Amino acid sequence: MNATRIGPSLLAADFARLAEDIGRVERGGADFLHLDVMDGHFVPNISFGLPVVAAVRQTTRLKLNAHLMLQDPLPFIGPFKEAGADSLVIHVEIESDLRAVLDAIRQHGLQCGLAVNPKTPVSILYPYLDALDAALVMSVEPGFGGQTFQPAALDKIRDLCAEIARRGLDLPVGIDGGVHPGNAAACRRAGAQCLVAGSAIFGAQDPACVIADLRG
Repeated sequence: MNATRIGPSLLAADFARLAEDIGRVERGGADFLHLDVMDGHFVPNISFGLPVVAAVRQTTRLKLNAHLMLQDPLPFIGPFKEAGADSLVIHVEIESDLRAVLDAIRQHGLQCGLAVNPKTPVSILYPYLDALDAALVMSVEPGFGGQTFQPAALDKIRDLCAEIARRGLDLPVGIDGGVHPGNAAACRRAGAQCLVAGSAIFGAQDPACVIADLRG
């Protein structure tokens, strides 16, 4: 059984036809939806917030993975759970107390993930691996969709997977940014078990074919 999980990134959807687009990727075999939430501070862009997450929750049975690109995510954990998120991903680069934020995510009954940006050494994640349900390696600078994949992320995935194996942990590693069928096999070979893709899926005439190609 192929364990690779595919999460279409909602940022690449047509927001004028959002329910239709979500239906297309759900029928196409997506495992979850990846929702990029940006505050204009941690990243130089603003995307969408709680009302959109709540609306998406009403349109799909897929799990919702909210990627919080927020400088201070702590006050928003409860509201995102109420809006319908199933899991939250925060960034290791935030200035908040990471342990406190991760603990709060768990206390709210949500799965928690930690992401690392391209310019940040992946070893920064290591002290927190025991507190995570997933780790996410960014293969583009966060904040904008449609960017070009940075191959250096593959070395990060290999190093991270080696550390996870050394500790005997059961922790899936994901990759996010510029992922498409042309580089998906390399991502899987490096050890990525979860692929987040936006434009490649939502921009396709047949999302099911792209999702199948990404999954391998």
